[in-house]
Amino acid sequence: MDRLEQFLDRAEQLLERIEPLLPPGDPTPDWNAATAFRWRHRAGSGWLEPIGASPQVPFQQLRGIDRQKETLIRNTRQHLAGLPANNALLWGARGTGKSSLIQALHTAYAEQGLRLVEIEPEHLIDLPDLLSLLARRPERFIVFCDDLSFDASDQQYRALKAVLDGSLTSRTDNALLYATSNRRHLIPEQMADNRQAHFSEGELHHGDGVEERISLSERFGIRLSFHPFAQERYLEIVRGWIEYLGGSDGDSESVRQAALAFALDRGSRSGRVAWQFARDWVGRQALDESL
Repeated sequence: MDRLEQFLDRAEQLLERIEPLLPPGDPTPDWNAATAFRWRHRAGSGWLEPIGASPQVPFQQLRGIDRQKETLIRNTRQHLAGLPANNALLWGARGTGKSSLIQALHTAYAEQGLRLVEIEPEHLIDLPDLLSLLARRPERFIVFCDDLSFDASDQQYRALKAVLDGSLTSRTDNALLYATSNRRHLIPEQMADNRQAHFSEGELHHGDGVEERISLSERFGIRLSFHPFAQERYLEIVRGWIEYLGGSDGDSESVRQAALAFALDRGSRSGRVAWQFARDWVGRQALDESL
């Protein structure tokens, strides 16, 4: 092998290593490949990637959040019908069904043309580019951003704020933004914000920092709160998941005691903990029966 052949061989090997790291030339996906997509960003470019097997979450398994379910279902149906609808912020305790509710919407309405597009908080600066792609399509989209939390100085924060001021619904009326967060106002409140408040002629004036934090969450037309479950509601969710997974004795005293101990060990009575316990319980049941 002469030097030219060696060079070409090494160049080909190098290209094989680099090629997977480069974004595709066309950011548009195969729209028939999936009903859920993920926005990816690499090497300064963004593109949509189909999600082959998205989670299938049935509405009936989401217990203890009936009011939140009813509100978001109604808003989503308005959106699917081409009627005015609002962006939504789902905030509250961990594991209480915020993300699962959005996934359940996709499960229920994908056949009616609903498409779910997931975008990471760190990629929100790409939101205008993503919306431009979606605007060309006939489908109705939910852009889903999970676990929002950032500082007021973040570029992503400012990009989201600009979009929520109107461009998401006015420029791209086939897409809504549904976001989840553990924080009501999306960004942490500092003690310094309180120090900015001062009295002037008997009137209390709040600092600009507080107003800045409140203003972002208020740009969502729908704001739904999710709170930790009481003990009996947690046990009801446990029984529902055990039945869904094909287990038995979900209402027995042994399940009750084991489920409460499981929650105590994890410091939370949430829907996520109930799901984790049910998987553990049903799995152990099936294993014991197979022996």
